[in-house]
Amino acid sequence: MNSIAQAVPEAALQAIRKLIKEHGFGPGDALPSQRDLAVQLGVSRASLREALSSLSALGVVSVQPGKGVFVQAAEESPGFAWPFAAQATPLDIFQLRYALEGFAAGLAAVTLTTDDLDRLQDNVEAMRQVLKAGDFDAAARLDFEFHQRILLASGNQAMVSILSASAEVFLESQKLPFIRPERAMETWQEHRKILRALARRASAAAQKTMQEHVRNAALRTGIAFVMPAAP
Repeated sequence: MNSIAQAVPEAALQAIRKLIKEHGFGPGDALPSQRDLAVQLGVSRASLREALSSLSALGVVSVQPGKGVFVQAAEESPGFAWPFAAQATPLDIFQLRYALEGFAAGLAAVTLTTDDLDRLQDNVEAMRQVLKAGDFDAAARLDFEFHQRILLASGNQAMVSILSASAEVFLESQKLPFIRPERAMETWQEHRKILRALARRASAAAQKTMQEHVRNAALRTGIAFVMPAAP
């Protein structure tokens, strides 16, 4: 069994989506109380809160302290075509990237060279320029290059091989967040934050900011996922 896919908060998130759809909840409607939802779904309050936090970030619900949880918008299918369905879902790829690229960024913080940092800085500046011009295809390619350079700088050849073997799938996943142009600059802002952590040689911060970036990119695509808590 895939322990990530079966994480309790992720199961709760999908169950809430199903509840909204099957019971015809519309914008402004109140969901059952968090206590009742936790009992109904058979999950802990902590897992429920994490699921609601992800749904709130997606704009599906609004959590109002002291008042309740309200449907904010009707769910829609993500507005993109995914050409690699036979290999893996977008959720699979974002979860892989979360694990792989977060670790790679932590390694790269202590192994990358001054030249690597200069090239990453050039990449970040180039992304700012193409986003200002509204060229989202160019932004996706620069996004891919940014992540590729960090993987290469990590020095882990096994991870580089995975990227090389699935380059088209990774690149396609990096196009997805740009389906929401109004949030495109968030990618640049997050890259800049990752770069700052790398420049400080802060391994833990680089890993954390990369993982946050990948999860945020998934959210911009309309995909929410939560990671299982450490044992």
